[in-house]
Amino acid sequence: MQPFRTHTGTALPLDRSDVDTDQIVPAEHLKRIERTGFGPFLFAEWRKDPAFVLNDPRYEGATILLAGANFGSGSSREHAVWALEDQGFRVVIAPSFADIFRTNCTKVGLLPVELPAGTVRTLMDAVLADPATSFTVDLEATTVAGGGVQASFEIDQFTRWRLLEGLDDIGLTLRHADAVAAYEATRPSWLPASAPSA
Repeated sequence: MQPFRTHTGTALPLDRSDVDTDQIVPAEHLKRIERTGFGPFLFAEWRKDPAFVLNDPRYEGATILLAGANFGSGSSREHAVWALEDQGFRVVIAPSFADIFRTNCTKVGLLPVELPAGTVRTLMDAVLADPATSFTVDLEATTVAGGGVQASFEIDQFTRWRLLEGLDDIGLTLRHADAVAAYEATRPSWLPASAPSA
């Protein structure tokens, strides 16, 4: 996955709480076997409303999603994160996240940033007043700056390191490829072996 260090971009204000994964990407769109191509289905039901914020051309190209509390609740589908990523989002900022959704984000390099509700409200108000407002999210310094806000956020150090290094679960495993190969070389030939790498 792509390493995450610092990201600067504009934001889309999704002023709703308790947004669940079925609202993020409805179940009828989960037929693809690839991780890509889900962007067009992001918030598919809500996008039918011409007034929905994602249809507003003022927010076109936004790479930071501002949302209400309990974002990503509901089922554990990874497709919700894939849809956000495919749409071009690199950061989701909300007062709170569903645990599984937060974990799924960090496994693909989408940074979930939890800030106090009042701070998120200030960020949303800044974007609503001026859609061109830019924000910088710095994972190394664990800060968000822009729209009159300078805020710090918390993230566990292991997850932060993985994101900074661009290591998903496969990447973490491949860091030990030599040890895996050495172990496989000592196993009896009648036992199953991992497939040789291409």
